[in-house]
Amino acid sequence: MSGDHQKYIVFKIALLGDTAVGKTSLVDMYTQHRFKEDYKPTLGVSICVKELTSKRINTQIRLIIWDIAGQEKYVLSRKMFFQGVMGALLVYDITRYSTFENIESKWLIDLNEYGDQDLAYILIGNKIDLEDSKVVAFKDGEKLGQKINASAFIETSAKYGENVEKAFEKLVFQILKNEGIET
Repeated sequence: MSGDHQKYIVFKIALLGDTAVGKTSLVDMYTQHRFKEDYKPTLGVSICVKELTSKRINTQIRLIIWDIAGQEKYVLSRKMFFQGVMGALLVYDITRYSTFENIESKWLIDLNEYGDQDLAYILIGNKIDLEDSKVVAFKDGEKLGQKINASAFIETSAKYGENVEKAFEKLVFQILKNEGIET
């Protein structure tokens, strides 16, 4: 029967945020369940793939994850990475207030200017394992998430995997919803 055939869809998603907020660590934890202590900044863009299966909607989902470099020297080339992006994680470091401010003043502007309309995006406050050094309160993250119309706000720890799977899951469900696919 034709109704038994599994659907197959591909979503391109991007991680955006300043350098050293933990974008690569979030991707590594989500795709490979590992955390690297030695930090090496992403040069330009790093791309990886994650395969998901949703039995509820009988669909195979391939995520093409673009980890976009946060350094200023890539600002001119960054816009070409947005083509075809269907969702984004906007990531800041809870221990560095400037990374939080740059979500609205820099990353959301790039996303709106270079991305397609009706993108799904989620605000992520990363590094909750560094609670003693926290300078951005949870309630401030929630307020910003509401102000910028993010689909959700989540605090994560890429180091320990806390809420990482949940963040990507919420993004995928919002993309599916935006595409008119019932979940």
